[in-house]
Amino acid sequence: MPATPAVGLDVSEAIKIDVWSDIACPWCYIGKRNLEKGLAETSGDDDAPIVEVTFHSFELSPDTPVEFEGDELDFLAGHKGIPREQVRQMLDNVTSIAKAAGLEYRFDLLHHTNTVKAHELLHFAKAHGLQYELEERLMSAYFTEGRHLGRIEELVALASDVGLNPDAARQALESSEYVEAVRADQAQAAAYGINGVPFFVIDGKYGVSGAQPPEAFAQVARQVWAERREALATQSTGA
Repeated sequence: MPATPAVGLDVSEAIKIDVWSDIACPWCYIGKRNLEKGLAETSGDDDAPIVEVTFHSFELSPDTPVEFEGDELDFLAGHKGIPREQVRQMLDNVTSIAKAAGLEYRFDLLHHTNTVKAHELLHFAKAHGLQYELEERLMSAYFTEGRHLGRIEELVALASDVGLNPDAARQALESSEYVEAVRADQAQAAAYGINGVPFFVIDGKYGVSGAQPPEAFAQVARQVWAERREALATQSTGA
């Protein structure tokens, strides 16, 4: 598992996992599910790690129009400059990997769109303590249900699904109240040197790139938790 040391850790709180992702990134949904499975694996430990997960905004293709004309094959063929048949093979591959993670991708239904409003909504949800629930709802809606996540009406409906106030969600989206929070996340990603997602920053100490397998996430959670315990023990003995 690739891991890049960063800054120090605080032994007094839960392990913080900061995830940079885009709801339109198929590997991000797989990475999210693998992270969940890895953390579930550690939950049976005698001294199970306590973890707090926060999602951060990363737009894979910010220039995409809200109403993109064409399907996912059209977009990727144009964006990457590769033949449609090669794109089809790529999508078949990621669909197979997603299925192994327990996800049923439907690229035949998918509406490719601009995701900035979805990211704004995730910050609104974070302010109301429901970011994790909304992240799951948006990714499921995008990849498995064919919902159009560039439209405010659709986003408001999905916000309501997880218990957010639809009128407040609409107001936040129409006013672009959280767009600066989206830009701040993107600036932080640039400062970290993140140029692809998913990217996981574990406790500000390790940078993990890509949709790693569950056991990799379990390993790093246990490692950081053990380091916290060692640091705490050192502090308590005055060593």
